[in-house]
Amino acid sequence: MLTTNPFDDDKLHEECGIFGIWGADHGSAHVALGLHALQHRGQEASGIVSYDGQQFHAHRAMGHVAGNFDKDEVIRRLAGRVAIGHNRYSTTGETAMRNVQPLFAELASGGFAVAHNGNLSNAMQLRAELNRRGSIFQSTSDTEVIIHLVATSHCDSLLDRLTDALKRVEGAYSLLVLTPEGLVACRDPLGIRPLVMGKLGEATIFASETVALDVIGAKYLRDLEPGELVMVSDAGVRSFRPFEPRAPRPCIFEHVYFSRPDSIVDGTSVYEVRKNIGAELARESPVEADYVVPVPDSGVPAAIGYSQASAIPFELGIIRSHYVGRTFIQPNQDVRRAGVKMKHNANSKLIEGKRIVLIDDSIVRGTTSVKIVQMMRDAGAKEVHMRIASPPTRHSCFYGVDTPVRSKLLAAQMGTEEMAKYINADSLAFISLDGLYRALGDTRDAANPQRCDACFSGAYPTRLTDYDEEGHARPLRVVASR
Repeated sequence: MLTTNPFDDDKLHEECGIFGIWGADHGSAHVALGLHALQHRGQEASGIVSYDGQQFHAHRAMGHVAGNFDKDEVIRRLAGRVAIGHNRYSTTGETAMRNVQPLFAELASGGFAVAHNGNLSNAMQLRAELNRRGSIFQSTSDTEVIIHLVATSHCDSLLDRLTDALKRVEGAYSLLVLTPEGLVACRDPLGIRPLVMGKLGEATIFASETVALDVIGAKYLRDLEPGELVMVSDAGVRSFRPFEPRAPRPCIFEHVYFSRPDSIVDGTSVYEVRKNIGAELARESPVEADYVVPVPDSGVPAAIGYSQASAIPFELGIIRSHYVGRTFIQPNQDVRRAGVKMKHNANSKLIEGKRIVLIDDSIVRGTTSVKIVQMMRDAGAKEVHMRIASPPTRHSCFYGVDTPVRSKLLAAQMGTEEMAKYINADSLAFISLDGLYRALGDTRDAANPQRCDACFSGAYPTRLTDYDEEGHARPLRVVASR
């Protein structure tokens, strides 16, 4: 089966998107719109849980937001002025309904729904410990570990139980937790995954990206700070900082690829950063060419920046159709190739006889780059040069990004010249890690990284309890119960 974008099979897939609202009529309708804007962060499944002051209501389903929440009766069933939602791309746990979020459980204190963006790097060890103590899991998602830790905590208040639970987890999380006591938003102490706060009239909103605020006409207030916990209830909005302060390490790949270009991440325009990346790439790795061609759609802003800095004309040498869904019929290679061309096709009249600079956001396994370069050669390109708007991806991610084990990452196995031969490009170059930081307006400090750049540098900001640095699971070590 071909995905909607046949090149996406070799992309780093986004972790998830979350959206929550407190105090708005038809809260679930607002959440559905917010999830629409965050669809790029997860296309596998989506769900909403609402609370009407008396009971919780939930609707979760596989597939896109539009298909799951486009019927009025679905939204009407999700009654209440409070709701949270989640778009999923699985990074841990199988593709199954039992893993679709928000997850919900009835605890001793009442209903508890949680939506999680990120990944816990010690979830397997905690799960083994909880199983030994008698916990019964309903999913294979790492997020359910948080529910069991809250349920088994001996602290008194909800906030104390949640804080107690989160102090035991490692890795990345931006969370929305919905309970009868209120809506809680929390960002991990390193701020690896993003979370913003907004306002719509008297309603308070939390979302993975500012673009989700824009779509419902909400005002962006601020980013949640790393390690901050915000609770919204009838008592108002209260902010807590229950964790020891640490130097923040927000994910650098949010700017390179994950976030929508029209979002603001950590106070910085994603679109402007991607243009800056392209300009830095042009200065670091110039080449004589006739056209700069983006790989749609993620390569477009960097290609604009490269074109402006190099004075090489920007042209759409690859045309993407946005009106083609999934292609299921693939009895042979010819049909598969035709399915690809339905979605991405070379602008042959433009390309023929020209020297092309292709701009893409990353190289993972390299299979996408092979297809793109061959597409340009089949269209008659005289030369094909590849420029990548991120450093070589040499290490796996354990914080909510679906990456292969290290042995499957092309840059971990080959040098740049060898990679160029592999993808059949006349030349290949990546932006340097220092150049990427410059594009963000920073000066890189390798001894004290300002961001999580582990997929490029191997400098992981937390312990890797469940996995070794090659991406393979470690043997489980069950610790004694507390």
